[in-house]
Amino acid sequence: MQALYAFFHSEDKSITKHEKEMFSSFDRIYDLYLYLLLLLVELRECGRNRIAIRKVKRLPTSEDINPSKKFVDNKIFSILSINKKIALESNKRKITWEKDLEAVQKLFLKVAESEEYKSYLESPVNDFKHDKKFISEIYRNVIAGDESLEVLFEEKNIHWADDIDFVNTLVLKTIDYITESATDNLPIAQLYKDEKEDKEFAKDLFRKVIDCGEETDKLIQGKTENWELERIAFMDVLLMKMAIVEFLHFPTVPVKVSLNEYIELAKQYSTPKSNVFINGILDKLLAEFKKDDRLQKEGRGLVEN
Repeated sequence: MQALYAFFHSEDKSITKHEKEMFSSFDRIYDLYLYLLLLLVELRECGRNRIAIRKVKRLPTSEDINPSKKFVDNKIFSILSINKKIALESNKRKITWEKDLEAVQKLFLKVAESEEYKSYLESPVNDFKHDKKFISEIYRNVIAGDESLEVLFEEKNIHWADDIDFVNTLVLKTIDYITESATDNLPIAQLYKDEKEDKEFAKDLFRKVIDCGEETDKLIQGKTENWELERIAFMDVLLMKMAIVEFLHFPTVPVKVSLNEYIELAKQYSTPKSNVFINGILDKLLAEFKKDDRLQKEGRGLVEN
């Protein structure tokens, strides 16, 4: 969607150039995923530094001298810190928090002041399940959605503001996947389920929406009665064009999936009433496609919406 939006608003109509940028933006999503996994390891380092600093205070308390190491000894931190795939990919992509340690320290203080952190340290339970539950809780309730962190990522890559919710889900799934017996070869999430197939789908959809521009414009115009296309929000038109192309030219994508996904995108990226408007137009078009037997979907149940 973003790649097509950029293409239609650009004076440069090189499909190859825009397509290359699209795939590059996919790859940068994985950079964000690695940043967030490394962030957890960096938070442990902040905890270690605080323990070391408090021990050498001029007038240390008994707690400073004998601090709880439960946070820094959390087994999830340990497993992530030795993961070969994280280390390999981070080094290859030059992903590091070295220049942003102040932001990490600020987030650590927020974590350390949270109810989740206090409850974790006070709990007598000390096992892997408890460690894992705590990391999931602080990630979901403290780290994900942190405004300062989101601003930092947006400064690194303007598209990450849109990607971060998806990547947060990936990180939480990665944490959930970790077992107590995990080694340094623990698999982490991959950007693609099937790289060849997924890239082919993205490329085909991108090019097909461009190639079918006149066809989809006419179909939309025919169902918008007295509305000129120029008067309809461009994002609404684009989302409908993409949905129509999936309906008519992607036989393995269920109608319901296409319909639901583009309505959700409208809620996120377009005007407050766009999802209702788009749903109405697409429903009319689907009725026409079914009547004219234009929905050539493969597999049982793929046409129903």
